[in-house]
Amino acid sequence: MFATQSVPANQLEQIEQGVDYHSFSNPDSIIVTHLNLDVDVNFAQKVLQGTAILDFEKVDPLADELILDTRELSIKQITANGTPLEYKLASQDSFLGAALSINVPEGVNRVTIEYHTSPNASGVQWLTPAQTAGKKQPFLFTQSQAIHARSFIPLQDSPKVRVTYEATIRTPKTLLAVMSAANDPETARDGVYEFSMPQPIPSYLIALAVGDLHFKAMGERTGVYAESGILDAAAKEFEDTEAMLIATEETFGPYSWDRYDLLILPPSFPFGGMENPRLSFITPTVIAGDKSLVSLIAHELAHSWSGNTVTNATWRDLWLNEGFTTYLTYRIMQMVYGDQRFAMEAVLGRQDLQADIDRLPSADQVLAIDLRGRDPDDVFSNIPYEKGALFLRELEQKVGRDNFDQFLLGYFKEFAFQSITTDQFIAYLDKTLVKEYPEQLSKTRIEQWIFQPGIPQNAPVSESDAFSVVDQARSAWLAGKLAAKDIEMDSWATHQWLYFLNNMPEILSQKQLAELDATFGLTKSYNNEIAHSWLLLSIENWYEPAFGRLHDYLVSIGRNKLVKPLYKALSQTAEGKALAQKAFAEAKAGYHPLTVKANEGFIR
Repeated sequence: MFATQSVPANQLEQIEQGVDYHSFSNPDSIIVTHLNLDVDVNFAQKVLQGTAILDFEKVDPLADELILDTRELSIKQITANGTPLEYKLASQDSFLGAALSINVPEGVNRVTIEYHTSPNASGVQWLTPAQTAGKKQPFLFTQSQAIHARSFIPLQDSPKVRVTYEATIRTPKTLLAVMSAANDPETARDGVYEFSMPQPIPSYLIALAVGDLHFKAMGERTGVYAESGILDAAAKEFEDTEAMLIATEETFGPYSWDRYDLLILPPSFPFGGMENPRLSFITPTVIAGDKSLVSLIAHELAHSWSGNTVTNATWRDLWLNEGFTTYLTYRIMQMVYGDQRFAMEAVLGRQDLQADIDRLPSADQVLAIDLRGRDPDDVFSNIPYEKGALFLRELEQKVGRDNFDQFLLGYFKEFAFQSITTDQFIAYLDKTLVKEYPEQLSKTRIEQWIFQPGIPQNAPVSESDAFSVVDQARSAWLAGKLAAKDIEMDSWATHQWLYFLNNMPEILSQKQLAELDATFGLTKSYNNEIAHSWLLLSIENWYEPAFGRLHDYLVSIGRNKLVKPLYKALSQTAEGKALAQKAFAEAKAGYHPLTVKANEGFIR
């Protein structure tokens, strides 16, 4: 029974708490508890083919139908103890896929499904050798979040359903398979790889990658998998991962997943990172050479506590994952890299949040968002991340950091390996912090943060002394009082450069842009975040000397955070749309399906 007393009446009437509106499955009647996957990886046909064996329990003893989620799967047969079972595969929904209903006789608690995927599976990307770093072997990786696991495994694709799993993956012998499970760095490269995930996880954390991968240790419990050409650079860039792990354990409790390794994917990976347990999937765009972008690693590591161990029950509750994780990310960065780094990143995060507040409709500015009838992929924003973190920072400031840390320790322990709703969190908050600190915390204020749009008045403010000198330099340069060559920027960190560029006025002259470019080599910047900010500024002011780099950038990177704003900016003019169309046509074959879906509307 989910607590509902804290939900405003208007929302209670609209949304049934704890119901996953993005899954056809019926875990309230029959719930899957274990998956045994055995598939062949067929690069020639671009399909995964084999069996999924599902163990389940009948919550309702009279239930005789198991309902699973699928998307464009071809079902060969479904059996129990070798006997064929009756089943029905419904027609495809626009983005939810198709319900697979299986008749399960009394006494049956395991089914075997023989199937294969579509070459166009939304959660799988197949890369040719030319699209990889090594250029010699093909590459495959999956991306399950939010509702894409159903495109390569028939299962109950809802975060409220947690399963343990085992898998046997059969690949060409020249390649290595890794999964979000126990990976053995010393495993023989023989084309048959076996995995076990003993902790129950939601389906969106099931992940597979296959490629010409190699391993390098970074610490006792941490290491990195990558193609050989970038392995050393990645291990050097992320060498502080073990220190992050130790610092997080000391403050927020033991790490529950044995090892924490990283997999560096090809540049087409559509996200910065994906917190697949035991093996975070990471974009190569954060290998900057100076550790300036490693907050992404801290974020994916933090998910080992908030998200992977305590999970959102539905996609409405995503902020319970991302808000807590973003808050922990700031804390990890502060513990490992110091107060100044923390302050700079907090200021930039607040600016990202404000940008989304300014552009989004009010309904999309709430933490407990109504996503019914909407594809979760289409509603991605900084709201669950930065607004959620800002809310938690306010709680911390009102009760004190030590007290809030104790609350988090208890929270992670209370709900370990469970999927919870916003209402369960509020109920837990009521009986802990609100009860202990009634003078400091207001239930009305808490509900405003969670259920109302915007940022509440008097929310915590982030400031950084390191940005004061940047503001002064920018203002003096814009006023013509300081030449670009005279800006003392030798000691500037990447965050200061981003702050310098991101806070420029919308309109700059060609002379000003040329001066910045000639002085600082911005068009040639190897830091993908700085290059992104500069290219966006170049589009907005039609600075053509940067357009060659812009084209190369768009065709070589598939991370949506970096390419989507550029496509959107280009689409605002006919000339820009022509550039976008040219880049998209060249890049599309190498983009992930999610990147194609997110950007194809801009080039029409």
